[in-house]
Amino acid sequence: MEKEINPVTVFLVEDDDVDAETIIRSFETNRIANSVIRAVDGVQALEMLRAGEVSRPFIMLLDLKMPRMGGIELMKELRADENLASTVVFVLTTSKDEADLASIFKYRAAGYYNKAEAGEGFIDIVNVLESYWKIVHLPSGRARMKG
Repeated sequence: MEKEINPVTVFLVEDDDVDAETIIRSFETNRIANSVIRAVDGVQALEMLRAGEVSRPFIMLLDLKMPRMGGIELMKELRADENLASTVVFVLTTSKDEADLASIFKYRAAGYYNKAEAGEGFIDIVNVLESYWKIVHLPSGRARMKG
């Protein structure tokens, strides 16, 4: 029996317009039709998630360095909120700081992608995400998993 695939929303939390457009274009170029919703920082992302503005299931693509609330602080907030603790997060960063990398895994990031490898290399992350949500069961609806 073939697994039913629910459309996965991509929740992009990225303050840089050029980076956000590059990511969205990469999905379009690869004919990945998943809905992309964007927040420009962690504060807006939390507000959108708590207001139910991001349809489930979703995968978050998260920038680390943003104004108001950065990615690591957002991940900490997600893991502390029982309704959001199971959020699947892939981090997008320019940071090579070992402390940043340790923090993203402390807060259970599914992985990270270095933006310095953007361009053609970004197609690889798009392909990984497309495969990921085809084979992994993600919580949908109001399902939650305490972190």
